[in-house]
Amino acid sequence: MADAAGLVEKIKRAAIEAQEAAKPVHICFGEVVCEAPLRIRMEQKLTLGERQLILTGNVMDYVTTVSADWETTAQEDAGAETSAPHIHRITGKKQVTVHNGLHVGEGVVMIRQQEGQKFLVLDRTGGRV
Repeated sequence: MADAAGLVEKIKRAAIEAQEAAKPVHICFGEVVCEAPLRIRMEQKLTLGERQLILTGNVMDYVTTVSADWETTAQEDAGAETSAPHIHRITGKKQVTVHNGLHVGEGVVMIRQQEGQKFLVLDRTGGRV
């Protein structure tokens, strides 16, 4: 009888694995629990580390190039009483850093890699999960 129970359990497990393999995408949600190193908790039972996470530009700091054509606002020089207000013109292509990294408490939406333990972190959910 013990062999029959083991066989039934193996059949159940095989059916579940076959069903999971048929799903090309598994969407899941998590919450950032640590920024450095990045850790995201899923469904309060599994915490993912940096090695398991693939980040998009929506959830990480990155450098990009922008075209600029603007002037700074007039400001008094803080330490000099005799200096006049001054304006700076900024033109051309400039590199800027977009500070888009995740913070503790933010909710995220992820896609699990099929048959794997890698998760693509797509974006924030707009609040705690």
